Amino acid sequence: MTRPAPRTAGGRTRRRRGEELMVPRAEFRSYYGRPVIKAPSWAARDIAGYFFLGGLAGAGSVLAAGAQLTGRTTLATSLKVSSLAAVSLSAAALINDLGRPARFTHMLRVLKPTSPMSVGSWLLGGYGPMAGAAALCAVTGRLPRAGAAATAAAAALGPAVATYTAVLAADTAVPAWHGAHRELPYLFAASATAAAAGMALVVAPPRESAPARCAAVLAAVADAAATRAAERRLGMVAETYREGRAGRLLRAAELLLGGGAAAAALAGHRSRGAAVAAGLALLAGSACTRFGVFAAGLASARDPAYTVLPQRAAQGRPPAE
Repeated sequence: MTRPAPRTAGGRTRRRRGEELMVPRAEFRSYYGRPVIKAPSWAARDIAGYFFLGGLAGAGSVLAAGAQLTGRTTLATSLKVSSLAAVSLSAAALINDLGRPARFTHMLRVLKPTSPMSVGSWLLGGYGPMAGAAALCAVTGRLPRAGAAATAAAAALGPAVATYTAVLAADTAVPAWHGAHRELPYLFAASATAAAAGMALVVAPPRESAPARCAAVLAAVADAAATRAAERRLGMVAETYREGRAGRLLRAAELLLGGGAAAAALAGHRSRGAAVAAGLALLAGSACTRFGVFAAGLASARDPAYTVLPQRAAQGRPPAE
């Protein structure tokens, strides 16, 4: 009887000359090639847009509060208005995906701390009125104390609004999201900061945009670092971040964020046109990051190869084509 072929340290079969394998190599596949898990039925335009707009709103409120404290009134007012517009569009995108407005209000019946969707709904429910009050007081010039309190409250809730969608995505069984549950909040925070900095460069006069330029550079570096860290943790699932639609979007995000940050830093306060171009690049790069991560998640859920990782990792083999 032929002895079983020895295996290498990586788990691959090493065949000796003249010997035949007793048993064919195991193939780990799903039932009839169907996905092991059901891919989310979320529409990219609604949910990825919801991710992006929520990040823009939350980070914008934080920058607005800082601008108000440092006497940059034009920048503060512009960011308050943009945050209100962004959170309104974000809520509209979420409700459109849900199908009926009543489904959103039904989620506010109970606060369930263990449910990211429940916590996120309450965050939006609390943040939206504060952002609205801050913008209204800033535009009208009335009730300055109430406006300052609303600005502070929106800034306090802003970081959670900008990043809770990362927890929402990572709480699913989607491999490309769940596997990067530690890095996604940092990636979303960096992306949100880049979007808010880009908005500030577009709407504010150059003499008030120094904090936005600094934030843009830091956000671009943090976005790239968080993406690399997520890819290292994901292992072979990271292919979904590099290939197909997700790969194209994330490469575009890296170029746009890097180019926008560099242009913002070099433009300084001298060129209004350069600042606007840098801001638009940052906004586009942030959107590409959110849509790219969304596309990577859908790709990983639809491919059975990425849901049998323990077996394939034990064999030391790459995912099936």
